Amino acid sequence: MSILTMSDVVLKNKRALLRVDLNVPLRNGEITSDLRIRAVIPTIKKALKAGAKVMLLSHLGRPEEGVFDEQFSLAPIAVGLSKLLKQDVPLIQDWIDGFSMKNHPLVLLENVRFNVGEKNNNLELAKKMVALCDVVIMDAFATAHRTEASTCGIVQCAPIACAGPLLVAELSALKNVLAKPKHPVVAIVGGSKVSTKLALLDTLSQKVDTLIIGGGIANTFIAAKGYMVGRSLHEPDLIDEAERLSLNAEQRGAEIPLPTDVVVADKLSEDTESSIRLLSQIDDDEKIYDLGPDTIKKYVKIIKAAKTIIWNGPVGAFEIEQFSAGTKAIANAIAASGGFSVAGGGDTLAAIEKYDIVDKIDYISTGGGAFLSFLEGKTLPVIKALEQHTNTVSIVSVTEKTKTPSKTKKKKTS
Repeated sequence: MSILTMSDVVLKNKRALLRVDLNVPLRNGEITSDLRIRAVIPTIKKALKAGAKVMLLSHLGRPEEGVFDEQFSLAPIAVGLSKLLKQDVPLIQDWIDGFSMKNHPLVLLENVRFNVGEKNNNLELAKKMVALCDVVIMDAFATAHRTEASTCGIVQCAPIACAGPLLVAELSALKNVLAKPKHPVVAIVGGSKVSTKLALLDTLSQKVDTLIIGGGIANTFIAAKGYMVGRSLHEPDLIDEAERLSLNAEQRGAEIPLPTDVVVADKLSEDTESSIRLLSQIDDDEKIYDLGPDTIKKYVKIIKAAKTIIWNGPVGAFEIEQFSAGTKAIANAIAASGGFSVAGGGDTLAAIEKYDIVDKIDYISTGGGAFLSFLEGKTLPVIKALEQHTNTVSIVSVTEKTKTPSKTKKKKTS
């Protein structure tokens, strides 16, 4: 893979359109997790230090195109950025037809999804975005699986487009765990349904030495072995797939271990009474919400011996304390491991923050769907667009061209 990077481009006196991922969770207008914002701060600082005027471009949520909706405004993000950067970061409301940055070296553009044509990669919209800048910097890996105007479109239309350091680091880390990983390789995949992660399970079962499964996914595999799972969330129509995956792993000398004991209750709530059950003891009216203590010990031992670890998804209903032991133990085991660890996915990020192990994971992917798509072996549209763009220019010519300010008349952005 060969793509132009931000380090290859001279940014001094350039207007840089920096596509980032600031799609963070909000509650009552307040940011509840700023992990994605903090992740892109080094890129912003690097671009500013290089002498660029930086316009941050991001989406937030799923607003109706063409309609301003305050609940999807990036106003809280502008406040968060200003605090983290210790400088004013103005939010530009109406920017698509040009604006003035005045004396601000850094601005945040309002939610790109308010623009009609964003979702279907309208190239006329993309050209309007590109007209605001001299250089497009793509540093939002979380959107790399989306063919949209502010992801693929701006790369396709830009005279100069490059990958930011966060995107480069993400690709490097993921290639590290998939291409030539150190063995044993252990993957932990949690989630509610096999159907949503079937492609991922299929790919990993062919690559890893041990595939630990949790949540509703594990329940389907438990049912596939002939155990009763009571009223637990599972997918009876995918039992054959679970059997196939287990058999395929076994044939290549790998393993998809099943829990030996689980934590059950009749409902998911803080005050419900829970019990530990062997798989053969689950009652018809009970639901599985977490791993049992013996299973936890077994999985922690497997993780401790791993040289490469991939983590996507909690293994229980960790939001409720009495069902959090499994996810907490696995999180701490990964943090304490001497192996190279990569973790990603929305719920995974929440668990990482809850158990305060952000600094103990080798690489934390801020991409949800893109993270899964890459692990599944799919071609990411944005990466393909960057590769095609790089093939049309040389690093030398890009460097030389960006040394002299462009004389081309553009819309007013500075």
